[in-house]
Amino acid sequence: MDRLEIFTRYRSLLFAIAYRMLGSATDAEDMLQEAWIRWQLTQAIVQSPKAFLSSLVTRLCIDRLRSARVQREKYVGVWLPEPLIAESNKDFEDNAELSESLSFAFLMLLECLSPTERAIFLLREVFDYDYADIAKTVGKSIPNCRQIVRRARQHLIVRRPSCNLSLQQKEEIIQQFLNSWNQGDVHSLISLMAEDVILWSDGGGQAIASQKPLHGCDKIARFLVAIRRSKVLPKIIPKIVQINDCLGILNTFEGKPQSTFSFEFSGDRIQSIFAVVNPDKLKQQIK
Repeated sequence: MDRLEIFTRYRSLLFAIAYRMLGSATDAEDMLQEAWIRWQLTQAIVQSPKAFLSSLVTRLCIDRLRSARVQREKYVGVWLPEPLIAESNKDFEDNAELSESLSFAFLMLLECLSPTERAIFLLREVFDYDYADIAKTVGKSIPNCRQIVRRARQHLIVRRPSCNLSLQQKEEIIQQFLNSWNQGDVHSLISLMAEDVILWSDGGGQAIASQKPLHGCDKIARFLVAIRRSKVLPKIIPKIVQINDCLGILNTFEGKPQSTFSFEFSGDRIQSIFAVVNPDKLKQQIK
């Protein structure tokens, strides 16, 4: 098997790691291109291409994240991950744990971790790598890696709301949300959301979006209805699709993505709404 065949064999895994590390499909593809160049130039005999390439991509992502943190300090408004949109869940992974780790809620929680902590946690908890391989990748001891995973797991669990809804129940709530939004029914929208619901809106300074997270079901419901009725904004066509392997809403204008809504649930209510309006983060979806 030549180098191209080997790289192609593990490409989906490498992208999965890079996207979860960076929250950007564009940046993930950049990391894979850089990894491919380095893989071609590698002179040493590689016993395990999977381990070698995974470590290579992980280290590239750690470096990118460190520089990205500086860039995000200058980012206009709220930063959200770049959405992965699909018409069918067949375009994403079937593994439930991998699917959950793609959600906006999970990716946003990872933002509280340092680049190295993020890498260790993802490689162990999501991709089930051995601690020995992880330690070698990040340059830390095995006990230190175990401690970081344990601390990160406890920290993330505390911050995650509990939700036991089935996929069908979530779809019903999102459909009700969409119907109420289309009808401009503020009271119906309020009934679907938790009282302390939060709306995160990422326009990147290039589209109309709230500069700070909005809090409270009443405020958010009225804001959503206002933008739906606005004559300044384009007349969008919303539909339910798969966004980051979860059900969400894709809003299109003249056949092109204009924005996306992703959801996090608590109990039987919507706890968080993640709205991506930044056109740069929707370019990958424009065919």
